[in-house]
Amino acid sequence: MGELAIQIIIGISVASVPLIFAAIGELVVERSGVLNLGLEGMMIMGAIIGLVVQFHIGNALLSVIAAMIAGMLIASIFALLTQLLLTNHVATGLALTLFGLGVSAFIGKNYSEVTVAKITAIHFPWLSDLPVIGSLVFGYDPLFYLAILMVFLVWWFLFKTKRGLILRAIGDNHDAAHAIGHQVIRYRVLAILFGGGMAGIGGAYLSLVQVPMWVEGMSAGRGWIAIALVVFASWQPFKVIVGALIFGGISILQLHAQAFGVYIPAQYLSMLPYLITIIVLVSLRIGSKSNTNRTMPNCLGKVFHSTS
Repeated sequence: MGELAIQIIIGISVASVPLIFAAIGELVVERSGVLNLGLEGMMIMGAIIGLVVQFHIGNALLSVIAAMIAGMLIASIFALLTQLLLTNHVATGLALTLFGLGVSAFIGKNYSEVTVAKITAIHFPWLSDLPVIGSLVFGYDPLFYLAILMVFLVWWFLFKTKRGLILRAIGDNHDAAHAIGHQVIRYRVLAILFGGGMAGIGGAYLSLVQVPMWVEGMSAGRGWIAIALVVFASWQPFKVIVGALIFGGISILQLHAQAFGVYIPAQYLSMLPYLITIIVLVSLRIGSKSNTNRTMPNCLGKVFHSTS
């Protein structure tokens, strides 16, 4: 039972990594006042491009970088449409999700039966061999530690740097920020590109670590869950980790339920993460009516019209 518990904890931690990457990127985007619903398309493009590069080149670093660039390219389309052509954020994000799912399916037709080398865990001398702690703390792949590091870096940027303060100010009142000379569009475009890059890496994690092969639609709604996580975390970086672990735990539960003698139809277990997502969002919406300490950016989803 002890060994099973360790494996479950490791499984939950691994399952949370794609959500952390996607959510921490989306958090920065939303802090700038932009609502990007195209995360699902960016993640799935990162998954297929990362796998293709890994299959042909066999270099994990280049594969992750390629996945990041793929996510940023999709994000650049979103930035062009919403920040320069002033299209609606919601409609544009939904369109790019469908675009990413379609393009990834087209590219993945030739890779549906191939497998690639999995990114393996780092071995820390002495530390990885420690009982229990070695597996729980020092038994993960490089991207796991990068995801945790990105949370700390985003927190530091948003709350400890001048540019982070400007980004938050733009998200709260883009007209006032523009009036005092801040470049609203530039900050938002950079935030969108960062969010796309993080989503691409999150997608690559699916095809290079969790399941080192291509499965059409393998993002399986994680982009939508990541968007919900940002709301769940009240736009606070460290709360993203907590939320990702909770949702990761729910997804792992469906894999281990039978090991505990719980026999629930697989269809109900598969829908559980998304059902919980809906319940959490509804609960937060109800609770927000009486909560004055929420940090939702005031200009979230609003189109910025420059008067200069």
